[in-house]
Order: sequence, then structure tokens, then C-alpha cells
Amino acid sequence: MKTFPIGGVHPSENKLSCGKAIEVLPLPDVVAIPLAQHIGAPAVAKVAKGDKVLTGQLIAEAGSFMSANIHSPVSGTVTAVDLVPNGQGIRQMMITIKREGDEWAEGIDRSETLVRECSLPASEIVAKIKDAGIVGMGGATFPTHVKLSVPPGKKAEALIINGVECEPYLTSDHRTMLEHGEELLVGVTILMKALDVKSAYVGIENNKPDAIAHLRKLAAQYPGVEIVPLTVKYPQGGEKQLIAAIMGRQVPPPPALPIDVGAVVCNASTTYAVYRAVQKNMPLIERVVTITGKGLKEPKNLLARMGTPIETLIAAAGGLPEDAGKVINGGPMMGRAMVNLASPVTKGCSGITVMSGRDAVRREASQCIKCAKCVAACPMGLEPYLLSKMTQKKGWETLEAQMITSCIECGCCQSTCPAYLPLLDWIRLGKQTVMGIIRQRAAAAAPKK
Repeated sequence: MKTFPIGGVHPSENKLSCGKAIEVLPLPDVVAIPLAQHIGAPAVAKVAKGDKVLTGQLIAEAGSFMSANIHSPVSGTVTAVDLVPNGQGIRQMMITIKREGDEWAEGIDRSETLVRECSLPASEIVAKIKDAGIVGMGGATFPTHVKLSVPPGKKAEALIINGVECEPYLTSDHRTMLEHGEELLVGVTILMKALDVKSAYVGIENNKPDAIAHLRKLAAQYPGVEIVPLTVKYPQGGEKQLIAAIMGRQVPPPPALPIDVGAVVCNASTTYAVYRAVQKNMPLIERVVTITGKGLKEPKNLLARMGTPIETLIAAAGGLPEDAGKVINGGPMMGRAMVNLASPVTKGCSGITVMSGRDAVRREASQCIKCAKCVAACPMGLEPYLLSKMTQKKGWETLEAQMITSCIECGCCQSTCPAYLPLLDWIRLGKQTVMGIIRQRAAAAAPKK
């Protein structure tokens, strides 16, 4: 069975909600919609306080090519366009809307009727995806229309759909594949047409045999689409790891991209959103969010409108347990701890993990024992102990030479460290600093206008 060749770990899966069908969460009374919920420039607000909006109406326009449109998830009145604290307590610009019913903008097909055929040319498919504000829903939030706009001189050879969902606890992609498999596969054919490729691979780890069997049965009707079972190993959902596992190709270090080896990777939930955007004119205003944790009364997979407060999802799963110590936006490996549970669901929010008891407490760090477990675990072939140490010493030139920008922040190093060193924390800081230095250098070298 296929997998990637370098590093990786096998954390406890804890897929507590994998057997729970998607439930529709009741609409919130108030939503807060961040203008920056994607990689690239924040969207630019097109509404002001006092404006009336409809569900699905464009309320913020992409600020540049590397940006994404944002649509209202509810109908009602805009009460503010102002700075609001996000999940980490950082104030960012958001549009706040008080819900008044659920009136939809014209032209959106809300029926569940399957629409298989897409007669649109590639350019119009990409335009509809851009208009709908589709971004990577696995957490990276890369604007999908940018990913589909292959640069001159490059050629896509294959489409890879990421149905791996290797992050512990999370099951939103799993349930989407099971409950919307047909729509997902139509989305695959739409993406294949947009990229002008004849081959598509849906990578799914072998701990989801029901999804593999279900999609294999459906894929028999879709020429060129292959379902690929993969060995269970984290972080197989990383783009570079998935390409290595399925195509046997290694993406070179940054600034190289998957397209440099002929691959384009899209998340399973993103692919379903593409189907809805192109075939139903449905903008990205809702998503499936896993709400999970060992201490929760009832882990669930909830279909929630963007802007819904995180605390509403937790309440729907029975509320915070008494011994809750940490709430994570995402999974325990790559997610970010939250300090503000009133913050909203966003396009990249695939799950909320509540950590209880001992699981929520960091162990006290001791001295590095030079065991090199972090090196063996790193799927990018880096030396995490060195990157951590050089960040503390502010050795920025050494960090750049050691390819710190190749780090995918998967947390394999930190999870394997017997000394409980906060390796990923230091590496994230070092990576951000080095990337800032690189950007400054590029700006200084750019021709003056």
C-alpha cells in the first residue's frame, strides 16, 4: 500500500465522530465574518453598517488575485464593519450581521438534485469558482481559482483529491465523502476539465474503509478517476507527502510548488464546494465542522454557516466538560489553541477539538538528549533540533540555509521528543522571521517605480 517515504508518525487516531452523520446546526442570531479567512490579501468590504443583505450575497470582494470573495451566510442587517477578536484574541476586521430570517439571493440552486453534466469551458469554471469564494478547506485556505490558474510554461498532468484527513480526531472530510460522494466525484470531473487533465486520484487512508468502498463503487461511472488507498501515517495529508505517496514524485524545496511536478492537489471538502459553486451557483457560506474531544458528551459533525460562534458548536455537542483544559481550532497536531470561543467558524475551520485532563497539559521540558527522533520523524528531511536551537540564537542566515521555510509545521518533531521540547513553537517563530527577511530582501531588490 502506498505512502510517503520520509519521516512521519502514527498518533492515536481518536476518530470519535467518524460514525456520526452530518447534522445541520440551527442558524445563529448574529454572525461575524472575517475579511481575512484565506491566504493572501484580505477581502474588501462592499457593505456598510445599516445595509440589508441576503444569504449568499457578495459582501466583500477579493482584494487582489491572491484573495477570495466573501458572501453573507445569513440574511439581515449589517451592524458593524470593525475590528473583532479572533480565536487567538487578535483583533481583525470583520463584518457583523444580525440575522433576520433566511432570505436567499437570486440564482442559487438550493435543491439536492444531482447535476452531472458541466458544459462550461475551463475559463468559465475557474471564474465561477472565483466568484463563489472557494478556498482550500483542509486548513491551508489557498484560493482555489489561483491553484487552477496554471502559470505559463507549466502543465498539470494529474489532479489529486486529498481525502486523507490524517489529523487525529477530525472527521469532516470523511463524512463528506460518505454523504456527498456523488457530488464530490462530479466536482472531480469539473476540476479535471478546468485543468485539462485526464487522470485524477482520490487518496484516502486505509482507516476509512467505508469511504474507500463507497467512492470506488461510484467512481466506476467516472472515467479517469481512481480511488487510492493509503497506509495510515501522519502527515500524509500534506500536499508534498500526498504527491510523493500517489505519484512517486518529490516536490523541490520552496519556492517550488506541486505544479512543478505536474500535480494539483485539492481537498475533498473543497471539491464538494466546487461542485456546488459550478453546478448550483452556491457560494462558500457553510461547511462541515467536527466538534470533538474525549470529554465531550456527544462529538458531532455539524454543517455550520460561516460566522457561527465556536461556542455554539460546543454547546450543540453538550457543552465544555468540567475538566476541559484547552480548545483547539483544528486538530491536536497542527491546530491553534483558542482563547476566545465567541470567535467565528471560518472557511478553513475543519474541526474544533476539546482537550481534557492530562491531554491538555504540556509536560515540563528537559534537556535535549541528542536522540535524533525529531530528525527521523520529520517528513521534510529537516533537523528540527537544530532549527529550534538556531531560532533561539537568532541565527537567521543559518536557518535560511537549513531550509526552515520548507517546514510544513506538522508537529511530528514535537510529538516524538522524549524531552518534551517545544520544537514546533520555536521553529514557527524562526520560519516566520526568515520569511519576513526574504520578503524584505525581495522588496529592496525590486525595481523602483
